[in-house]
Amino acid sequence: MKAAFWGLGGLGLGVGLMYWSDPRSGRWRRSHLQGRAVHAAHEAGSAAGVVKRDLTQRSRGLFLESIGRFRSETVDDVTLAERVRSALGRVCSHPGSVKVAARDGVVTLEGSLLLEEFKRVIPFIGRVRGVRGVENRLLPFAEAGRQSELQGGVARRGPTRTFGSAHWSPSARFFGALGAVSLASGAIQRGGVLGALLGAGGLVLGLRALSNLELRRLTGIGVGARAINLHKDITVNAPVEEVFAFWDAMQNFPRFMTHVDEIRVDTDGRSHWKVKGPAGLHFEWQAVVTQRVPNKLLAWKSVQGTSVENAGVIHFEPTPKGGTRVDIRLAYNPPAGAIGHAFARLLGVDPKRQMDDDLLRLKSLLERGKATGRETVTRESLSLGRGGRESLMH
Repeated sequence: MKAAFWGLGGLGLGVGLMYWSDPRSGRWRRSHLQGRAVHAAHEAGSAAGVVKRDLTQRSRGLFLESIGRFRSETVDDVTLAERVRSALGRVCSHPGSVKVAARDGVVTLEGSLLLEEFKRVIPFIGRVRGVRGVENRLLPFAEAGRQSELQGGVARRGPTRTFGSAHWSPSARFFGALGAVSLASGAIQRGGVLGALLGAGGLVLGLRALSNLELRRLTGIGVGARAINLHKDITVNAPVEEVFAFWDAMQNFPRFMTHVDEIRVDTDGRSHWKVKGPAGLHFEWQAVVTQRVPNKLLAWKSVQGTSVENAGVIHFEPTPKGGTRVDIRLAYNPPAGAIGHAFARLLGVDPKRQMDDDLLRLKSLLERGKATGRETVTRESLSLGRGGRESLMH
């Protein structure tokens, strides 16, 4: 076991030395890493101040809340009713559909409520400070149906525990990082199977604390194409018809997107993508157009079972000066989720930066008729629409 561990460690060290000492790109990589290290040091100093303030405020709030629980107080009916209404907004998507009345510490709830929320509303209201009892006159409905008062609304899941929420507070992330360090220390001291388990737990906990992402998004398991989200908007000084037609011709993408090697579009509208990834790896998948509104919207997603699940939607909006505002939202799930995304960035492959560069080349192409990527591309050499039926130049 130890021999295998040291062997893998030596292999990883050798690969790392080759990567950073590469005579062609090693100097840039080392300089880039140094700059990121300086930036990380500044970020760490700022984060320390945030954690300090968060710990101070939470400690003070916990202290005052604890005192309040042991202090007996007389609450008038109006104040108690307002407390209950405020609490309803945390666990109920339609608090306005519930009428609240209070008398001598007994709260009466009357109105309509969704069944899934009904199960947690009564216990939660019973814990409101000053409530001595709850009289339930609520009518639960399994679905909103034709109940006008239950239409719309924002789902409320109620208060979550510190470490059970999707986004951890600065204090929770700090203690999570401390826990990861403790587990890693225990893994080094114990070794063996138990040490490996402790090390794995420390790694997961550390990544969760540092990234503040749910474990599903970190690993890419069970989130579909929504592990990593990218958003960009750009204004192009070209008519909306021309800009939309350009995006509609997906076979043109490799000529200005440096990381896309090839896109083949079938007669049924399904496209086959071949994309260059980190460390010289290549990924392939198939995608289908899910929505297409000429000159307004274009959306697509990868077919089920692809190695890199992805989806995207582009909105096109004409500007008063005859240009086009392009709003692009992309989501993808690389191998190993956000962990794979972070590893790709460590190797110098940043999808956000790539998208920025590609959009600048697109803007130059549509505005000036020429863009420089792996080759010089002109508007005359690109086709419009599905199948490339017409030229971009009129």
